[in-house]
Amino acid sequence: MFEQAQIQEFKEAFTIMDQNRDGFIDKNDLRDTFAALGRLNVKQDEIDEMLKEAPGPINFTVFLTMFGEKLKGADAEETILNAFKVFDPEGKGTLKKDFVTEMLTTQADRFSQEEMEQLFTAFPPDVAGNLDYKNLVYIITHGEEKDQE
Repeated sequence: MFEQAQIQEFKEAFTIMDQNRDGFIDKNDLRDTFAALGRLNVKQDEIDEMLKEAPGPINFTVFLTMFGEKLKGADAEETILNAFKVFDPEGKGTLKKDFVTEMLTTQADRFSQEEMEQLFTAFPPDVAGNLDYKNLVYIITHGEEKDQE
């Protein structure tokens, strides 16, 4: 289902989310994860709906299985877009350059300064400092910029 490197990345994500280090992700872990990502006003119903998707307590095996089910048949573009959308609750299609830099240099497989410079050279933010992640994802998955309408 997953390659060994992918499993290691999921393990790192699970470890980050398991705030109390008990080997399970619960509602408090989810709330803390959302808060760390800048979403402070997540409704309890939203968290409860997420937890209902699991067949039981969410240990690493369940976490990995749930990811596999979500990704099965998923289009790469849609999967990557959905990852960005977590940080863009208003659906603007952009994220602040500073936020992107913070996330990519401090979480999981961290980007180096050189990699960040390459990213922003290839995908420069607008004058307000926003990165158009929809265009970025399109280019990553299709290899070329969308035709401007």
